[in-house]
This record gives sequence, structure tokens and C-alpha cells, in this order.
Amino acid sequence: MIDFILNGAPVSLDVPPEMPLLWALREQAGLTGTKFGCGIGDCGACTVHLDGTAVRSCSVPVGTVIGRSVTTIEGLAGSGELHPVQQAWIDHQVPQCGYCQSGMIMAISALLERRPDATDEQVAASITNICRCGTYERIRSAVRSLDSAEDLLDSAEDLEEETGDV
Repeated sequence: MIDFILNGAPVSLDVPPEMPLLWALREQAGLTGTKFGCGIGDCGACTVHLDGTAVRSCSVPVGTVIGRSVTTIEGLAGSGELHPVQQAWIDHQVPQCGYCQSGMIMAISALLERRPDATDEQVAASITNICRCGTYERIRSAVRSLDSAEDLLDSAEDLEEETGDV
């Protein structure tokens, strides 16, 4: 049994310890907001929080989360209200197809939790998720709208030119 905290509640999953956390969340816990994208940790569609840090769940063996805290997109909001990043996504109509957006939201929220006054370099290093629809400008707009993230992405255009990512 793999015992850990999932979205604030203790869970026990009867899965092999080498199973990727992504599949344990989707198939065993029934939480399908975390998406499968590439399976090698590159795209970020599977991003969740592990003890508050954004990780790519397709690359994390579930056996490594024993006794730790995992938060998925389903657990990000609390008390019936959306998380501020989720609300910014709605306000700025960020998603196009929406497939990558749960991972994007998880990556941005983890960064802003740790570093509300993050520099452009910290944003660039933390947000390497891929959006195939190209909603990067709307993502930038949503992040800029957050009170804790003013002026975070002034040089985001440089980042996209250099890496193709936000």
C-alpha cells in the first residue's frame, strides 16, 4: 500500500511503487484533471504539487510519495472558491483546447506560493510547460493580472523567442 496525503486527505493506494504517480492519480484515485502528455516529463501537462513543489507526475514513481503531500488541480481550490491563478485563467480566457492548462496552473501556482515576487528568470526557469495551441500571450496576461505577480513577465517575449516556452 502506498500511503500519502492527496488534496489534504490521507489515501492508501494498492499499486506497485514503480507506477508513475500520474497513473495512480488518474486510474486509482479517479482524479483525471492531471493529464498525460508526453510520458517523459517534458511537456508539463501532468504537473502536480509534491510537498508544494511543482513536479511532472509522469516521471515520479508513486512509491516516492509515501508520507508526503500531493496536490492536484482538483485540490488546488479551497472552500468552494477558485484559486487566484484559476480565476485569472478564466478572467483572461486563457485556454483554447485546455489540455495543458491544469499543468500550467499548477506550475504557476507553485512558483507564486514560493516566490510571490519572482523575477523574470525565476518564472522562465519554473514554467517550462508546453502549450500546443500557443496561448502564451494569454498566460502572460493572466499571470500579470495577479496582485502577487505584478511585472513578473516583462521580458516574457524574450523567453518565448529563446525557448519557445513560457
